Amino acid sequence: CIPSSGEMVPDIKGFSRTNVLYMRAFAEAWPDLEIVQQLAAQLPWFHNALLLDRIKDAATREWYARKAIENGWSRAILEVQIETGAHKRQGKAITYFEQTLPAPQSDIAQQVLKDPYTFDFLTLHDDAVERDLERGLLAHLKDFMIELGIGFAFVGSQVHMEVGGQDFYIDLLFYHLQLRCYVVIDLKMGEFQPEYAGKMNFYLSAVDGQRRHPDDAPSIGMLLCKSHNRLVVEYALKDMTKPLGVAQYQIAESLPERLEGALPTVDQLEAELAKEMSKPKSAKKSKSTTPKEKKHESSRSGKLR
Repeated sequence: CIPSSGEMVPDIKGFSRTNVLYMRAFAEAWPDLEIVQQLAAQLPWFHNALLLDRIKDAATREWYARKAIENGWSRAILEVQIETGAHKRQGKAITYFEQTLPAPQSDIAQQVLKDPYTFDFLTLHDDAVERDLERGLLAHLKDFMIELGIGFAFVGSQVHMEVGGQDFYIDLLFYHLQLRCYVVIDLKMGEFQPEYAGKMNFYLSAVDGQRRHPDDAPSIGMLLCKSHNRLVVEYALKDMTKPLGVAQYQIAESLPERLEGALPTVDQLEAELAKEMSKPKSAKKSKSTTPKEKKHESSRSGKLR
């Protein structure tokens, strides 16, 4: 502990000037001993140094400290969350949970969702479709689930549901361990449209009817769209009978035009892989022989004779 008066403590040695300054800033930032024990003391020193460097507001610093402990964020993830303003996005999705879920389930569900979600680990072409977005998120599933937040357990993608003899497929299905319910995610590449809410209402009815355990809470839905008009969303959700929310997502900028077409698409890569796997083993092992190699083989052959 560094005395506030700045007097020296002769028995304590080996601290650099930077560390001394950080320790003094730490003491000033966390004057409440109880908060220190509950939060700051549970975080590694470099997490605390990052919080001191990047966040000057005490309440915001405390919010990130709590979330870092709850979610087990590494220093790098904590830095990303600070850069993307996670404290401003948490609980901001447009929902009607209060009208469709009992308390306190509705409050917890509201805090689970964000708006917008930041998928800065993902880059897509301008002409990408929902399937490309889904594949990209699955390819970066760890990063995706970190952005979703604590409690989400991945169930599957393109989850098949049969209703009335017809086949339906859910983009992404999760189970939330704290809420004790299924979370249905539908991905949209464009702006929110009112008809999306009706389809999600149907999906939630199907999941509740076919997958929900008697001890589970009602399933909730989340429509992830590239953009939305808040008033349109509010009108679309107003008379829905199922708990669902709408949020936007942000991804990294599209590839430069000069690179578009130069890189293979996911479909092309899968086609090439399938072609390679279908080749006979003998064809895979055979190699073309250069004139130089042929000459070398002839020479060896002559010596053997």
